Amino acid sequence: MANPIEQFKIKPIIPLEIGGVDVSFTNSAVMMVISVVLITAFLTLSVRSRALVPGRWQSMAEVFYEFIASMLRDNVGSAGRKYFPFIFSLFMFVMFGNVLGMIPGAFTYTSHVIVTFGMAIVVFIGVTIIGFARHGTHFLRMFFPEGAPILTAVILVPIELISYFSRPFSLAVRLFANMTVGHIILKVLGGFVVTLGGFYVLPGIVPFAFLGAVTVLEFGIALLQAYVFTILSCIYLHDAIHMH
Repeated sequence: MANPIEQFKIKPIIPLEIGGVDVSFTNSAVMMVISVVLITAFLTLSVRSRALVPGRWQSMAEVFYEFIASMLRDNVGSAGRKYFPFIFSLFMFVMFGNVLGMIPGAFTYTSHVIVTFGMAIVVFIGVTIIGFARHGTHFLRMFFPEGAPILTAVILVPIELISYFSRPFSLAVRLFANMTVGHIILKVLGGFVVTLGGFYVLPGIVPFAFLGAVTVLEFGIALLQAYVFTILSCIYLHDAIHMH
């Protein structure tokens, strides 16, 4: 049975080193570029006709647009409208990365914590800058709620600080862990099917059927994790804008 961890190995496609630092164009970078190209092509071509009665592709693009617009409206309010391009791009990038990674032989870049942490830290730094830009030093009240007894500061402030600075880590690990575990399970079950002779032999039918069920579930998790990553980003943005 093949090593289920092998699928997560970063492999250089175009070796490149600058100043002793390895900046090779890797299989992970290839999938990111493919995702960006597909997202751009999908959104550009689907709304090119701008038909009054939308076709199939335009309807799909509008569903994604309205889905994220509604998410922002419900969780951030009208003040979050200006941040729609970023939140929409974030959702599409994560979703396409998750779904494309389900294709056999493809690389899932969202299964690497450095990628998910990179996105999470951008969200974290961005909402922190927005918070200070809108509220100045009053943004620090996030760590000590108004009306709380001053004596509780020694307890509340450390708890709030830990909670706030753990956000990028929890955001990154949640996406990375779900995608990694799901792909390992699929790889292991696929190995069982091959070992037992495939679905042509009776012993292989059960693991093959289970593999099919888990694959469908994994597609659902891929979409769900894109939603979770995006809605948590909206909640953090809400905190930065409204501070409650």
